[in-house]
Formats: sequence, C-alpha cells, structure tokens
Amino acid sequence: MSADPKLPPFRRIANELRDQILRGELAPGAQIPSQDELEQRFGASRATVRKAVAVLRSEGHVTSSQGKKSVVRERPNVSLRQTGSIYRARRATGEANFNAEARAQGQKAKQIIREVVEAPAPDVVAERYGAAPGAPMVVRRLLFVMEVKGEEPSPMQLCDVYYPADVARGTRLAEARLIKGGVNAYIEDPNGPIARRIAQFIEDLEIRMPYPHEVEQLAIPAGVPVVRVIRTAYDSAGDALEVMDSIVPSDRYDFRYVIHV
Repeated sequence: MSADPKLPPFRRIANELRDQILRGELAPGAQIPSQDELEQRFGASRATVRKAVAVLRSEGHVTSSQGKKSVVRERPNVSLRQTGSIYRARRATGEANFNAEARAQGQKAKQIIREVVEAPAPDVVAERYGAAPGAPMVVRRLLFVMEVKGEEPSPMQLCDVYYPADVARGTRLAEARLIKGGVNAYIEDPNGPIARRIAQFIEDLEIRMPYPHEVEQLAIPAGVPVVRVIRTAYDSAGDALEVMDSIVPSDRYDFRYVIHV
C-alpha cells in the first residue's frame, strides 16, 4: 500500500492502482486485478476494494459493467487537428470534414441525421449570428459515429448545427438527408444557393460533466466529462455562415490547435 498511513485503506488502494494506470503498467483495455486478487494483495476487505474501484470509476480511469471485470478506460482514438491547411486538405477529399479526418487516421466514420427542424435560436447561437434571441433557425441535429468491423458503431459526437431560416429554407440544408461532401462544401459551392467561402473558424470550448441524455446517447462512462464545442464559421467579411454546437466525450478525442503568432 501507499506509505501514507493517514489515508483510508480504500484511498491507498485507489492511489496505487491509479499510479499504475498513469504509468502505463495497466494499459488501456487491460483488466485490473480481480477483487480476490486485490483483497489478498492489500489485506483489505471486499467492501474496501469495491470502494477503491468505485473511486477509479468515478474518475473515469476504469469502466465496468454488471458481472464483468473492471478494465482500464481506452484512450482517445481521434485527434481533432485544427489548422487551415488541414481543413482545406480534408475538404479536397470530397468527404465531410469529420469523415475525412477520421479516414486520415485509419478510422471509418459516418454521420447520422437525428432530425432537421426549424427552431428558435438559443441565446448563444443568436449572439454569434448577431441576430435577435429566438430568431428562426434551421437546425440539423447529427450523431457522429465511428465504425469498427464486427462491432456496433461507437457514438462519438452530438452536433446541433444552426443556419438562419431565411438562408436555409428551400435548400438542402433544410432537408433531412446527408449532403455529399459535407455541408461546408455545399455552402462554398460557387454554383450553389449560398456560394460563400469560409475564411475563419472560431471555437469556444466548455468542459463539464455530461447531462443524463448525453450519457445515454453517447454511452459515456461514469466520471468522464464532455467538451462542449461551439464552432462558428465566418466568411471574409466577418459574417457568420454556420454555428455548430457539439458535445464531445473527452475520452474519445485529442484536441490539437496550431496557432501562428
């Protein structure tokens, strides 16, 4: 056990196992020792061992389900790399940006439309458009998933994407179907109904614990926070073209920003 005798036994067990996980001695996907093994190793009761594992689960270090051993939580499997050159390279593939980024990292992704509706703009969206609160918007609600052969698709991200209703009505943005090449390609299509080039993205990140419906829809383990990413696309005149409000489980992504100064 840890050398600090002042800590309760379950804390000492949790600390030692956490250290092993952080040092890589217990790798992602590996089973942690069984309750019997931990009882013998630490000379602790079953209740104490269970309490220690519960601490690690609440911190997001391990996951477990009924009747199965606890395993070390898998590390992120997609890196979101935000640079202008990468964005244009992904666009050039003819795929939606998320799908192209996943493919470049050896993954296969797809997007599922949950619904496309007209709805009032939330305050945070209205602010970015410079519109009145509650202004009518077309909202495309999507679920991004990662496909693994032989397994159920893994949910990766919830996205609500907002467009002013007077711009989106009568276009593919208002249709409940995927757009070939992604929505950004449609917005920038010189022969399309919008024909405006995206010149800048601004992203605002908020880290918090997930709400119950997010836990359910994204299969988020206990103790894992989410990142809320509000990304606004602007044209060269500084006018907003798109506001994407995304919920991203923090155990599935790395974020990398390249900032030139």
